[in-house]
Amino acid sequence: MLSLSQRALEITPSPTLTIDARAKELKNAGEDVIGFGAGEPDFDTPLHIRKAAQRAIDEGFTRYTPASGIPELKEAICEKLKKDNGLEFEPSQIVVSNGAKHSLDNVFATILNEGDEVVIPAPYWVSYPELVKLNGGTPVILETRRENNFKAGGDELERILTPRTKAFLLNSPGNPIGHVYTKKELENIALLALKHQFYIVSDEIYEKLIYGKSTHISVASLEKELQENTIIVNGVSKSYAMTGWRIGYTASARPIASAMAGIQSHRASNPNSIAQRAALEAISGPQECVEEMRQVFAKRRDYMLDRLDSFPLITPVKPEGAFYIFVDVGETFTKNFRGTAIGDSDNFAATLLEHYRVAIVPGRGFGAPGYARFSYATSFENITRGLDRLEAFLSELA
Repeated sequence: MLSLSQRALEITPSPTLTIDARAKELKNAGEDVIGFGAGEPDFDTPLHIRKAAQRAIDEGFTRYTPASGIPELKEAICEKLKKDNGLEFEPSQIVVSNGAKHSLDNVFATILNEGDEVVIPAPYWVSYPELVKLNGGTPVILETRRENNFKAGGDELERILTPRTKAFLLNSPGNPIGHVYTKKELENIALLALKHQFYIVSDEIYEKLIYGKSTHISVASLEKELQENTIIVNGVSKSYAMTGWRIGYTASARPIASAMAGIQSHRASNPNSIAQRAALEAISGPQECVEEMRQVFAKRRDYMLDRLDSFPLITPVKPEGAFYIFVDVGETFTKNFRGTAIGDSDNFAATLLEHYRVAIVPGRGFGAPGYARFSYATSFENITRGLDRLEAFLSELA
């Protein structure tokens, strides 16, 4: 067989999808599996958004669109950025893509030369390092501290910078931790970006899913000069329960946006025309549905935290946003389950799934091998039943 590219061979499969695939395999075989694995809302896409898509089909809006998105959607995104984030952008600075992951791929394809470094705080979303590698860059992992809620501090970030540093990847609210950066923490990062002249790639996909007293601040809003150095990544997947519609977008300086639009026109052409109309309705239409979903997530989070806090051998990290709880499972590694050592989070997750039919995601893919991620983007009934099974599993280990 002829050889494959080195980039393809170096890509690490997503543990999120691996666990989800095994859980679906068991479900298809008739097993009762409770899934805390995949990261998508369990709500239906709101009705007014679905109706907008149906109207697009009925009106024959099913052909090619401009590669970077339809003008009315780009204008709506600009209005959203102004209203929600205090940012002034023109439609020419917006690129609409096939989901936020595609947006990130466009970003790295545009700003990275071979060997350029992107600093990624750990724990991180599993695809960040792989997207950097696929575009010729080098991911540089910044180990964060639990006492700082796993957020990158200015001092530790400055120590890891090199002449090859091209970008810092900021994710707030974050996956898998659910942390939210404060204004002061963002200012520390912003000062370094201006001092050392690197980009901030700001993934803000969970911005509307925040709990308690935390608030989302877009780092680009701190000062005008910083907006030139920041590339904002966002989309409709999480806030509007539209994961399968695949609409994400970027907001950036005009030369970056122009280059990304050119790359996208060759790699993927335009985003789905019908989904763009649906996203237009999501962004510019009624927003009550977002708050309704957020309130449900908040209740699930509080219940799940209380239960997990009471279990032996594990310690949850309290999330301020998104819909995940990252849990320290390291104490279980020295335990045996029916004669077999747990050993690591991969085996912890596999054992829990195989014997108690509960699916979680081990922390190795997030750069945190002592942890596991639990999603509360599932029904209250599933959360209750799944935690009952987890409690039984941990009691057997203890």
